[in-house]
Amino acid sequence: MRSAEASPKSASGDGTSEPARARPLAVGVMGSASGPIDPGVAARARAVGRAIAESGCTLVTGACPGIPQEAVRGAAAHGGLVIGISPALSEQEHVERYESPIEGYDALVYTGSGLMGREVVNIRSSDIVVVIGGHSGTLGEFAIAYDEGRLIGVLTGTDGVADMIGELVERLAKDTGAKVLFDEEPERLVARLIEYYRTVHFQRPHSLYRP
Repeated sequence: MRSAEASPKSASGDGTSEPARARPLAVGVMGSASGPIDPGVAARARAVGRAIAESGCTLVTGACPGIPQEAVRGAAAHGGLVIGISPALSEQEHVERYESPIEGYDALVYTGSGLMGREVVNIRSSDIVVVIGGHSGTLGEFAIAYDEGRLIGVLTGTDGVADMIGELVERLAKDTGAKVLFDEEPERLVARLIEYYRTVHFQRPHSLYRP
């Protein structure tokens, strides 16, 4: 597993930080929606959700079951604001066709875009993206986030896509402006991501940003 990296104070080293925000940071959690989930990984996903809530940030997920729903449970249990980006056209389709939960959400956005179309909205609704485990859908979300230069956190030791990302980044050898932080501790990962965003990444939060 990768050791924690020290978070720099600013891009220029002069101690600058993000100006006061008009809204809380939105932290998206991406991960396996299907298949068996290791109880330890589920607990760590809930810890990520709890840390997001306790930091005063908004949790964003693809409104799916599995690991993202564990993060929803963690955030909702600690008073966090939770937004779900659904692939469905309506609540009925969300529940019946996609077999996805509605519990724990403060709002669900029905995109009608299907699973792959929803991924783009999911990522673009997030200031920070966290990857936990994951299958092909999570890989697609990571690819969008990386290509758009976003701040990405990887909870290591959770198997799947999360434990492949270090090698993927090395092999991609493409400077998109993305920053990827790795950590095995949920609370520390969230804290490092928020600090890095507020002291460095806010200056160019994604490739679509125009100063």
